[in-house]
Amino acid sequence: MAVLESVPRRWKWFAVLGVLTVVADQITKYWARHGLPTDRRGLGMPVSVIDNFWDWRLSYNTGSAFGLFSSVDGARIFLTIVGLIALGAIIWMVHKGTDEQRRLAAALGLVGGGAIGNVIDRLLFAKVTDFVVWKYHHHEWPTFNVADAALCVGVGLLFIDLGRQQRAEKEKKLNQAE
Repeated sequence: MAVLESVPRRWKWFAVLGVLTVVADQITKYWARHGLPTDRRGLGMPVSVIDNFWDWRLSYNTGSAFGLFSSVDGARIFLTIVGLIALGAIIWMVHKGTDEQRRLAAALGLVGGGAIGNVIDRLLFAKVTDFVVWKYHHHEWPTFNVADAALCVGVGLLFIDLGRQQRAEKEKKLNQAE
């Protein structure tokens, strides 16, 4: 346990949230692939969670967000490389951060875990498993998964953290000017 005590707090936040995200993502994708109904053609059939608002429906995405690049040859390799480069950048950001930046480390853990979750799918299945459908009556938003949700929440936290840092810097400059 002495080894864990010497690990900076930001790395603990990053690792715990990253690992939890990957585990939750892979477990739910396994459930979706093996537990959600499909028709004879293998297309996902909706399972209503909340009528007119939320369904489970298995689908696969060979591209990125909103199906971008899905019909592009080499998209799997390109998107896997982009995901790995992003993970490298995230690790560099955690390294450059401080232990007081818990929100930053948590956000980067969510983003990193989400990136890893989708890279795992691309490497193992050549496509990303999606299964969450949010809708309002006949309007549907793009189908997504736990990794996608973690990426969105993580990026949102990054923006909040950036805004707070900018306000703190402005406040500091004002106090110095007085």
